[in-house]
Amino acid sequence: MKRAKVVLVSGASSGIGRATATLLHAKGHIVYGTSRDPERHQAPWRMLCLDVTGEASCAAAVATVLAEQGRIDALVNNAGLVLAGAVEDTAPDEARAVLETNLFGALRLTQAVLPAMRAEKSGVIVNVGSLAGRVGLPFQGLYSASKYALEGLSESLALELKSFGIQVTLVAPGDTATSVVDNRRKARAAESPDSAYAGPFGRALATFEAEERAGAPADGVAGRIVAIVEGRATGPRYVVGPIAQRILVAARAFIPVRLFQWGLARYYRLGG
Repeated sequence: MKRAKVVLVSGASSGIGRATATLLHAKGHIVYGTSRDPERHQAPWRMLCLDVTGEASCAAAVATVLAEQGRIDALVNNAGLVLAGAVEDTAPDEARAVLETNLFGALRLTQAVLPAMRAEKSGVIVNVGSLAGRVGLPFQGLYSASKYALEGLSESLALELKSFGIQVTLVAPGDTATSVVDNRRKARAAESPDSAYAGPFGRALATFEAEERAGAPADGVAGRIVAIVEGRATGPRYVVGPIAQRILVAARAFIPVRLFQWGLARYYRLGG
């Protein structure tokens, strides 16, 4: 019988993170989930207080796991922030908040666990990206930018860590039925009726929300992540979600850019 994996899952209070932690726990693994307010999110696994935007907070969470278990076999970088709004309407502090969570948060936790993983000469790092990291979406420019960056970081990291026996895999979900619809932040200027983008932003946002509410269950993404943690999936990247969206991403390589962008503009009712 294989020994249980010690797994740290960021953003485990809801959505994909909670579904992943739940499935890992059900399969007998030692799970540490994280939340900025763990007291509000009771779970049968250990919940740690963690704000991925703080270096000290990341270091403390990793130190706790190592002190209690002596190792970390897998890290799932799932914590994320979704911001909607035109690029022009996005203030610098709002843009920084997205990157601090989605990119630098994953970087901080990864850097914190790597010394222990290298000492064991084994480990798995799963970075939860998005189809928005493969296709730039209107009015989610900063979110797309953060997930595109995570793709590049993951590819580079995989090459650097190969000789240490550490696997890095990126999972890119499509629309998933989670609380993202209710938790999405909107750029302050985007909510002003004076915004030059008010009309198309409202139409695109309505499309995003309808797709997300009808999205695939989070359990499907969680199943893929657990397969990676358990060593049953060893590829560098997995696209998960509705079949139409997976086909769209795959087809992008064969469709002229202008035609592809025309199709997206029509789909999101941007006009012009």
